[in-house]
Amino acid sequence: MVRQKVEVRREAILAATIEQIEARGMATVRVADVAAALGVSTGLIFYHFDTKNALIVAALGYAVERDLSRLDRALSRSLAAPDRLKRVLSSYGPTGSAPSWTLWIDAWATALREPTIRSALRRLDDRWRAALVGAVSDGVAAGDFVCADPRAAVARIGALLDGLSVAVLVYRTVTRGQLRRWVREATASELGLDPAALA
Repeated sequence: MVRQKVEVRREAILAATIEQIEARGMATVRVADVAAALGVSTGLIFYHFDTKNALIVAALGYAVERDLSRLDRALSRSLAAPDRLKRVLSSYGPTGSAPSWTLWIDAWATALREPTIRSALRRLDDRWRAALVGAVSDGVAAGDFVCADPRAAVARIGALLDGLSVAVLVYRTVTRGQLRRWVREATASELGLDPAALA
């Protein structure tokens, strides 16, 4: 009975951790908060995760992995480079209630002082950027895009997306419609396209 409970709990622990981070913030959430939300002992949490940081890294990875899995499924279809690019861009940035994005923003602040969080964020961010670099490079190779340095273009596009996403979710000085339009225009400029091609 206990063994089955332990096997089933890992995903439930991660989901509860995400909820607690959203409610309390990454820096202040405690393992005891997660355990209380699940009605289990802190020992069960530590059975799966050695430290609070290990729990937070796993929860962040769990949340972002769902988004990346959707992206991977969308890109697994045979698509022309402009369509792949549109899918990658639409997968990034706040959508809906944006739970993954609020976690990202919270994690950025925590990562300033926590190397394990910083390392996890870098790995997750690298996966998204690799998808975007791949879409841009394939478009250049096919003659759909004009871009001398896809990695530099992706760095600029990513920085714009990150900054505008903070403006949407934290400052609320930019609308989601503006974010999409400005990113579309900047990406089109980077790749020698008409912005309408990315609409």
